[in-house]
Amino acid sequence: MVAYTERQAGSKLADFIGDHAQVLSIATFFALCVLFFGVLTPTFLNMGNLLNIVRQAAPIMVVAVAMTLVITTGGIDLSVGSMVALINATAAVLMAMGLPWPLAIVLMLIMGAVIGGIQGWFIAYQGIPAFIVTLAGLSILRGAALYLTEGYSIPIRDADGFFWLGRGEIFGLPVPALIAILIAIAGFVVMLRTQYGRQVIAVGSNMEAARRVGMPALKVLASVYMVAGIACGVAAILIAARLGSGSSNAAQGFELQVIAAVVLGGTSLLGGKASMFGTVLGTMTIAVIGNGLILLHISPFFTQIVTGTIILIAIWMNTRLFERNWRFGKRKKA
Repeated sequence: MVAYTERQAGSKLADFIGDHAQVLSIATFFALCVLFFGVLTPTFLNMGNLLNIVRQAAPIMVVAVAMTLVITTGGIDLSVGSMVALINATAAVLMAMGLPWPLAIVLMLIMGAVIGGIQGWFIAYQGIPAFIVTLAGLSILRGAALYLTEGYSIPIRDADGFFWLGRGEIFGLPVPALIAILIAIAGFVVMLRTQYGRQVIAVGSNMEAARRVGMPALKVLASVYMVAGIACGVAAILIAARLGSGSSNAAQGFELQVIAAVVLGGTSLLGGKASMFGTVLGTMTIAVIGNGLILLHISPFFTQIVTGTIILIAIWMNTRLFERNWRFGKRKKA
């Protein structure tokens, strides 16, 4: 007869760290970045600068929340920067032609949903890889924005209510930041408390299994790209309202920042695992690094090098450490 012994209970602290290693790691990295720049430049921790960071991070956070859904399904959207630019430029052109800004906002959100829905249809129902579809979208949408504006910036005038969305404050907090926080909370609730969130995770874990148990797997897959399109519409509006203009050159490199924020936050590129709170921390980390480098009078182009490095390290940690059931301390013995 074989004698079985009960596995000794591990340390609760070790279990907690092991189960939340990704979020804890990005939280620690974020705190270290704040401390680093706070020590090196006295203006970094000024309230005005901190509010400026959250205001500038708002568009990235809005799209990163939607990108979390996309990546959770095992996909990716490389077109978000170009989509933001096209919607941003279109909104400016329409308002310059006299269209009321509330109507322009509604039309831009619909435009984002349509563009995202078209890409999602190609990916879900035509079986074309998301990388190819959205890479094509990156080129097409940026080209359309350039054609629409002929490379010029389109000013927006006499739209104080519209400008308030990008420049206003409520109780001392920037309106764009409050909008981004509300969207992040909505994303958190969707992922943890709704059937749709569970379906997104199921599709990313095993799409065929999700389909066989009766889930509308293809619809769910297509829908996350529509959600990303709507998020791009919100981001484009926030950028246009803050800058007071629309431009085909808006959101250059935006997709890299968004993807970096999501993977840095711990969402698995293999699909089936998401961390909305980690996405928020990842977004703020990217924003802090960009702002801190500028305050240190380092070339803004260096930010692209840092962003690329962060993506590489995050992917390495994602696939080599966390995806292999990494645990703090020794592995538990069965």
